[in-house]
Amino acid sequence: MSDSSRDTATGAGWDTEERGSYRELMPHRVEKLSWLNPKTLWPARNGVLASWFGDPTGRTRSRWVEQQAAAGAPSDGVIRRKEEDHFSFMVIGDTGEGDEPQYAVVPGFLKVSEGTRFTVLASDVIYPVGSTDDYGTKFHRPYQDYQAPIYAIPGNHDWYDDLHGFMRVFCDAPPLAPQPVPRSSVRDRLRSLLWHKPHPADEQRLAAARQLRSSPAQQARQPGPYWAVDAGPVRIIGIDTGLLGTVDAEQGRWLREVSRGPLPKILVTGSPLYVDGKHHPCPIDGGGTVDDIVRDPEHRYAAVIGGDIHNYQRYPVPVGDRTIQYVVSGGGGAFMHATHTIPRVDLAHVTEDDFRCYPLRGDSLAFYSRLYGRRLRMRRLFTLTEAQATAVIAQRLGIPPTRAQSPPVRVTPRVRLIAGLLGAASRPGRAARLRLPVRKAYTQLFSPGSATYSPPFFKSFLRLDVTPQSIRLRCYAATGNRRQELDPPVEDEVTIPLV
Repeated sequence: MSDSSRDTATGAGWDTEERGSYRELMPHRVEKLSWLNPKTLWPARNGVLASWFGDPTGRTRSRWVEQQAAAGAPSDGVIRRKEEDHFSFMVIGDTGEGDEPQYAVVPGFLKVSEGTRFTVLASDVIYPVGSTDDYGTKFHRPYQDYQAPIYAIPGNHDWYDDLHGFMRVFCDAPPLAPQPVPRSSVRDRLRSLLWHKPHPADEQRLAAARQLRSSPAQQARQPGPYWAVDAGPVRIIGIDTGLLGTVDAEQGRWLREVSRGPLPKILVTGSPLYVDGKHHPCPIDGGGTVDDIVRDPEHRYAAVIGGDIHNYQRYPVPVGDRTIQYVVSGGGGAFMHATHTIPRVDLAHVTEDDFRCYPLRGDSLAFYSRLYGRRLRMRRLFTLTEAQATAVIAQRLGIPPTRAQSPPVRVTPRVRLIAGLLGAASRPGRAARLRLPVRKAYTQLFSPGSATYSPPFFKSFLRLDVTPQSIRLRCYAATGNRRQELDPPVEDEVTIPLV
């Protein structure tokens, strides 16, 4: 097994020897998204409009579910698969930008996924607005050689298209019939006027894309944007958290119903419940939260896996006499969200010693220092080596360096300055509170503009091996380098007991 980033800098992908073969899989012409470009941001405006003028996705989701039920989808939303007691499946999240970081995941994903029965795609299948016309290069082409079904839950970007592309591809659903827009208030009128509306699909283009994943072994039709899969000894439940990370009352009732019963359960959600050192229980319209349902011992949840945030994090949270693994898995291809802004973890009886993330905070800081050194044309000032970044993170958080440094690295005033400017977290207390506005501004403004130029990309995906006794969850890295492509390193591993 190859070194991981926790072992060596080479295992993290810093010593770039040879790029992987992923470029051979890509189209000749790739349009690279820039999240600082108004042409990208303007079509993706529906999330902002929903937060200002009210979120209509609950009504739209209900219409999709009603239409699917009328077309013969199972009324309980459960897909029943005939799996053995021992089987494996993959989870990959936030994939679809269609450029080098997404395709760099594919060779390692195909290698690790050998023998798996299906994949779950957790959140944001297509960027920037979930358009049907983008599925060819951002879904069908990269995963054309994966010879098993792929189930998906939508993310907020898939909802920017009112879910038309998602429902067409994963549920084979025709477009929703036009419906009169409610005009009961000024807010409704403003929202309707400014709302990004889906464009008609290019049917010829979609048909050509579907040919790339047309073998019988690849076919899957899911009942709607939220669903459950009964597979061997477990039930996997996928929920749709829409534009704003919430669950509507109708879906909440369904979730409570499918959570009952003796089967151990894994929840996959578009919005993680623990992320960046904070708890987000996910409210349900009408009362209660998703995490209330997860924590109920009668429901037997073993793990919760959320997308939306583009990195890997794991929080083993004690709940009564068991531990629920809360995982963030959104590193499947989109730009990387920083981990160096995550403060020292101490919540819900999870300490820094228990917490895991990928990329490591030091690698994240070094990555962003290179990025903004290049972007601001101040490379000599901004760029930190991975050793410098690792050392300053250890100093600021008061923890040992995750990777041993030999010889020890001196943290200079310049290194501390750059770490602070790039929003690096520090220990809890007054100093951390004073720096909070800097971290908040950094994570909200600068991180989403993080176009990736070259390896290491710090992408990741999960493999879960299920038996009646346990679930073995492993996080694998994809850096874009040949070494990690041939032998993807395991960045984190945990065995979750089911008995």
